[in-house]
Amino acid sequence: MPALRLSSLPSFRAFGRRDFVAVWCGALVSNLGTWMEVLALGVYVTAETGRAEWTGGIAALTYLPSVVLSPLGGALADRFDRRFFIAACTLAQAVLAGVLAALALTGNLTVQAVAAISFLNGCVHVLAMPAYTALTAGLVPPEDLHSAMSLTATQFNLGRILGPVLAAPLMAAAGVGWVFLLNAVSFLAVLAAVMSVGPQRRSASAAPPRGLWADIAQGARVARQDAAIWLALVGLFTMAVLVTPFIILVPVFVMKVFGQGASAASVLVSIQGVGALVASVTVGSLVERWGRQRLLEASLLALGPAALFYWLSPTLHVAMAAMLVLGAVYMVAVTGLSTRCQERAPREMQARVSSLGIVLLNAGYSLGTWLQGALMDRLGVRLVTASAAALFLLVAVGLRTRRPREVALPET
Repeated sequence: MPALRLSSLPSFRAFGRRDFVAVWCGALVSNLGTWMEVLALGVYVTAETGRAEWTGGIAALTYLPSVVLSPLGGALADRFDRRFFIAACTLAQAVLAGVLAALALTGNLTVQAVAAISFLNGCVHVLAMPAYTALTAGLVPPEDLHSAMSLTATQFNLGRILGPVLAAPLMAAAGVGWVFLLNAVSFLAVLAAVMSVGPQRRSASAAPPRGLWADIAQGARVARQDAAIWLALVGLFTMAVLVTPFIILVPVFVMKVFGQGASAASVLVSIQGVGALVASVTVGSLVERWGRQRLLEASLLALGPAALFYWLSPTLHVAMAAMLVLGAVYMVAVTGLSTRCQERAPREMQARVSSLGIVLLNAGYSLGTWLQGALMDRLGVRLVTASAAALFLLVAVGLRTRRPREVALPET
């Protein structure tokens, strides 16, 4: 009965769908392992090299493959059974995490090996993400889509909160190798959850598959011809370049600005997750009160100042408070932009449209993380990051003035 009452709330309606709950729980277990590994890799690379450019550059390798492979993943996901496609990618990620663990546990881990495995993991991840997003969208009715997207962000951020908390003492007691091993095992939860979901049927109006590149081009045309999708994609890219690097550059900020170590970094990462979690469980009520458009615009306009407040924090404790706000605003903004793309795309092309968002988000994240890291080494952490945050505020104002006057959902 408590679960029924919970699913009756606007933000939790998607929890009324059994298949969605299964996928949500499996992804949560996997994200715990992923965020344990993210913190461990950031601390390891920063400690080994002492350079923000290396930390940002290796993180960028995880997302750079999306420029080429994400559209291919979107086309494949709209062509095959998404469950089996995700399962194959999940097994590949488990193997890569296992290799990373074996290298660390045998004392053979190097920064170069971390870079190579991060790149390969990024290739598999971006192939799977369009299928996962489209699978999630297909597990709920259209009226519960925003709830599903917000709850997906919730489990992602629960992993972000708990993963670093678990990773810090484990690294201190046993080293990074055991963190990597736990991440490898966590992928089994995704595999079990996805395979428990029933098959999804293609839309009756869907055209038969053509060549892969023709399918990719068709998805790009749909996105370009829809003004709301196009502006959402522009927003995702600029946000990724100018703001999103705050996620991976936490160890750099903590170690170079405040002279702290892994424990302080794990606290900041977890606090970001707390802010995002609070936002994700309240966003449904905010959507009902303000509407999706007004909430999205407000979050984009607030994101730049929130990031500026974080990067200019005079003390670690102020930075923690700022991170709470930044985590909340960032979650609302990225979920709103992603939902806008999914709700306007025809069902048979949701994975392809999603893949375009992933391309721009990950390519921008790769560029922004490496570029900001490189500039930090030369100009200082605060100057670079604060300037990027201020620039995003200008971009958000520009997007606000260019939004379509009327946004009507396409007929399917």
